[in-house]
Amino acid sequence: MLPIIDTHQHLWDLNEFTLPWLDGAPTINQSYLQSDYAAATAGLNVVKAVYMEVDVAPAQQVAEARYIIEQCERDDTPTVGAVISGRPASDEFAAYITQFKGSPYIKGVRQVLHGPSTPAGYCLQPTFVQSIQLLGELGMSFDLCLRAGELADAVKLVEQCPETRFVVDHCGNANPNMIAGEAADESGGARLHTRQQWLDDMQALAARPNVICKISGIVASATPGQWNAATLAPTVNHCLNAFGPDRVVFGGDWPVCTLVASYREWVTALREIIAERSEAEQRKLLHDNAERFYGLA
Repeated sequence: MLPIIDTHQHLWDLNEFTLPWLDGAPTINQSYLQSDYAAATAGLNVVKAVYMEVDVAPAQQVAEARYIIEQCERDDTPTVGAVISGRPASDEFAAYITQFKGSPYIKGVRQVLHGPSTPAGYCLQPTFVQSIQLLGELGMSFDLCLRAGELADAVKLVEQCPETRFVVDHCGNANPNMIAGEAADESGGARLHTRQQWLDDMQALAARPNVICKISGIVASATPGQWNAATLAPTVNHCLNAFGPDRVVFGGDWPVCTLVASYREWVTALREIIAERSEAEQRKLLHDNAERFYGLA
């Protein structure tokens, strides 16, 4: 079984942190610790993991970063790096992020941009752009996690930050049922987009050499109890084909994935989707690209 580096590991201890968004997700409104992650990934050959910020209350961002650095310093967990929370539109962002410049564990920053209070175009305001340019100067990446219908904003941001590395989270947050032709060409709510628009915008992002794509999160967008590997395959394969074998990485998105599937079910489906690709390509997706991109060797 090929080894896995999980580039999207969530952990949260509700005794220490407040995650306001969990009020809308009662089935996962509990703590998820390293021991729980170990149980979820048992037998799947997950050898390393990169923690992904969990949208804590903004006042707790520094505490979250220090918490995950401590996790990375342990020798009894797979966590070896982290993408931490940040607010690039804030005038205080530069002071916040530069304090972690010397940490070997802090690899990048993310702000979730698909919340109902975040308008389209938010990532294009001057202060935000300047902050993302700063990340490039610091050798850190920025994760693009926004509504699928607003991927064109991501393209514009990338164009202004050629020295910064970007990661498109969750296959661009597409509706996999739509991409597979199993749903109408428009989805409601936060994921409003069309199939062709998503295809075109992902292709545009793939044309930028400083962008990679994370094959993650897509199962959480499927319909519970009504999905299989074939449902996810068109979305996954478009991303793999657009970005090529050297610019794709795997992400578990646990425990958010459990809204629809277990970690094992997600990995099993992905392995089925990529089974006909060469072993070298599979290894790059599941392990090698992440090791190189995040400097985990």
